[in-house]
This record gives sequence, C-alpha cells and structure tokens, in this order.
Amino acid sequence: MNLIDTTAAPAAGARAPVEIAAPLAARRADAKRSLAGLDRAGLAAALAEIGVSEREQRMRVAQLWHWIYLRGALSFDEMTNVGKGLREKLGAAFTLDRPEVVVEQVSNDGTRKWLLRLPPDIDGDKPHDVEMVYIPESDRGTLCVSSQVGCTLNCSFCHTGTQRLVRNLTAAEIVLQVMVARDRLGDYPGRDRAVGPGLPTEGDRLVTNIVFMGMGEPLYAYDSVAKSIEVLADGEGLGIGKRRITVSTSGVVPEIEKLGREVGPMLAISLHAVRDELRDELVPINKKYPLKVLLEACRTYPPASNAKRITFEYVMLKGVNDSPADAKALVKLLAGIPAKINLIPFNPWPGTKYECSDWETIEQFSDIVFRAGYSSPVRTPRGRDILAACGQLKSETEKLSARERLALRAMAAAAE
Repeated sequence: MNLIDTTAAPAAGARAPVEIAAPLAARRADAKRSLAGLDRAGLAAALAEIGVSEREQRMRVAQLWHWIYLRGALSFDEMTNVGKGLREKLGAAFTLDRPEVVVEQVSNDGTRKWLLRLPPDIDGDKPHDVEMVYIPESDRGTLCVSSQVGCTLNCSFCHTGTQRLVRNLTAAEIVLQVMVARDRLGDYPGRDRAVGPGLPTEGDRLVTNIVFMGMGEPLYAYDSVAKSIEVLADGEGLGIGKRRITVSTSGVVPEIEKLGREVGPMLAISLHAVRDELRDELVPINKKYPLKVLLEACRTYPPASNAKRITFEYVMLKGVNDSPADAKALVKLLAGIPAKINLIPFNPWPGTKYECSDWETIEQFSDIVFRAGYSSPVRTPRGRDILAACGQLKSETEKLSARERLALRAMAAAAE
C-alpha cells in the first residue's frame, strides 16, 4: 500500500503528490469562489458579476466550459482564446481551485482512494472530508463518487453507515470529485498520464464511468446529484454519457421515478435480502419502503429496458443471505424486471459482525441465478487493503487505532 499525505513530507517509498490547483480551503480567506464545478447558469451568473454583458455571456460561457471541463484548466491564464482583460477580471474575482487532497492511497491492485477536504460552511468551523475511489480495469476506469458527507441510512454491513450525516454535497462538489480524479490521473489533453497497475490500456480516457456509490444516499441529495449529472454528461465538456453514469440507491422510492424521468441515468439498487424481515435489519430504509413497493418502482423506472437493465447489488454475507433458497427467492422476486445481479463478496472492516460467504457458496448462488437467465457476475473485491472496497468508505479524519490497523492487515491477508 502506498500512502500519500499532502500535509506532510512523503514517507519513504511513497510517490510524490501530483501537482494540482490550489485547494479550496487554502484560499478561503480571500473570499474568491471557484468556477470549477459550476453549470452553465452558474458560469453566466459569475460573468454577470464582473460586468460581462448578457449579450456576450453565451460566448464566454462556452469558452469557460471548454477550458474548465474539456481541457481541465488550472488557471485563467491558460485560456488563450479569452482576451487578456477578461482573464485578468476573472483572476481577480474567482479561482479554478479544487478541493484539497489530504490523503491518496494506492492499493496493491491499482485501486486509488482519495480523501478530499472541503471548506467549512462557516469560517471557524471544521472542514468536511469525503472519500472517492477509482477502480481501473483494462478496458475502463470507474470512479465511485460521494453525494453526502457521512450517511444517515445505518445499513448494518456498511462502514460508511457508522458515520453520522453532516450534509449533502453541492452539485459543484460532486463534479469537482471527477475533476480531481482526472487531475491526479493526468486524464486531460496534454497532461502526463498516471502510470501504475491496472490502468486502462484501451481508449483515450482513464475515467470512463461514474457510479454514485460512495458516501451517502444519492437520492437524499437528489437536486445536487441530478444537477451534477447534467454537467458530467455534457458532450462539450467532461462527456461521460448517461449510460456510463449509475446512481445506486438503497431504496428511496419516491425519487426513483423522478430520477428516471428527469435525468435518466443507469439505476442500481442495494438489495441484499429477499425477505422484508432480514432487509429491515441490513438496510433499515426497508421499514419505510418495503420490498414490494421498491420493486414496483423498479418495474416502472422510465429508462429500464433490456438495453438499460437495472443492477441489483447483493452483498454475500456468510450464513445470513447466501443459501440456495435465498438465490431461488431472488430470481422469483425480480421476475419481470430487466435486471442484472451483482454479487458482492462482503468486504470486512474493523468492528463488523459479518463475514464474507465462502467462495463455493458464492459460486453455487451465482449458478442458480445464472441458470434462471440473469447475468450474475461476482464483483472482484478491489482495494480491500486500503478500505476502498464496496461498503468500506468512511471519511473520519482520525487515524486508525493500532488495534484497527492490525485488524485491517489481518483481513487483507486473509482475503489474498
């Protein structure tokens, strides 16, 4: 495991931090706002603040959009087709700062996890931290982004659920996660691309897919998530199409239809159980929106089709939800829904009461689902050694205790 702490000198053997724009927190005293992460309306409003006429704004927004999102500009001085006078005005009033990267960890399998620090909401308060994870494969690179600081769902198998909810992220803060990842990976034209194990060798992009599967429940931050997806999917900027953007929800039923109708990304459901009494324990939101109600929302999800199947995530918990009877019940439960089933070996974390199902049990479960006609890939655990795997994210700034570190090392060794 490589660990980079940008607040201190790199440890022996650690990679040097990549140069990025000045962190947002570092510039708070001068009251300048960053334009990075804003949508077109936000950029137009910023231009109006510095006296750009309404007639000129459309052209200038297009120029800013190109440089911020397509080129990844870190300074207004890079914007060569913007007049010097306007660049000076922009620089005097605004920045292109990103959130501060406090810690970057690189797993043995190439997975990268970043701890980002956001400025406090009020001067004098503590800053907020969130985590995001990049999972490289030979033909794609998936970025798992957060939508909230903390989480309120308290899913019993999830490490993030042990952290209290602080607030929703803004749309700009979600977009900025993608921009930071692309900065760190050199994933903009003309940048030196990152090197390391597992990075995509096909295509010209390192970040090809986005999943809202990090910290928080995306549909409890609906407005921010919806707005951020429009920025991420814009073909003249970041250009990550909606078929490559997946929103994962634990089952906030009233927002599911709205998401499909207004935004239209791919949908994933954190299912994990086939009986209400068990799901009430694993995913407590089930007490409010039980399985029958949730699955009806999936059946009527506007974009759902054989070409845009809903993904049902099912974490494999030893002796809890992994029997052949559970597999058969799962197949029956999803009848009539264009679906694929992601089987997720449980990723342990210090203090959890659950264990991962045996591999033979997982294969037997997968075979039952596959024979019923469903795609049922078993997700390869990634980033376990840096607590970057599914269900392991937690952004608390305190360092792990010695006991937790020993437990983490033991779990990582057992998984090999």
